[in-house]
Amino acid sequence: MAFSRFRSDVEDDLEAQVARLSKELATLKKTMSRRGSEAYDVARDAADDVYGDLRDRLLDALPLVRKRARAAEQVARDNPAMAAVVGLAVVGLLAAMLVKR
Repeated sequence: MAFSRFRSDVEDDLEAQVARLSKELATLKKTMSRRGSEAYDVARDAADDVYGDLRDRLLDALPLVRKRARAAEQVARDNPAMAAVVGLAVVGLLAAMLVKR
C-alpha cells in the first residue's frame, strides 16, 4: 500500500514537472520569437541604411564614370588596334581566373 502511494506521489510530481516545463518552453518560444523578430527588424534597417549610402555614393560618382567612359570610348575609336589588344587581354585574364577556380 505504501509503495503504491509513493508511486502515485512520484507520478503526480513528474506530471507537475512536465506541466511546468511545458509552460517554461512555451514562454521561451515566445521570447525567442520576439527576439528573432526584433533582430530581423534591426538587420533590415541596417541593410536599408547601407543600401541608401551605397546608392547615394553611386549617384555622386555617376557623372565622373560617364566622363571617363566617354574618354575611353574616344581612345578606342582613335586606336582600334590598341582597343582590340586590351580587350583580348581582359578576356584572357577573365578566362584564366575562371579556369583556376
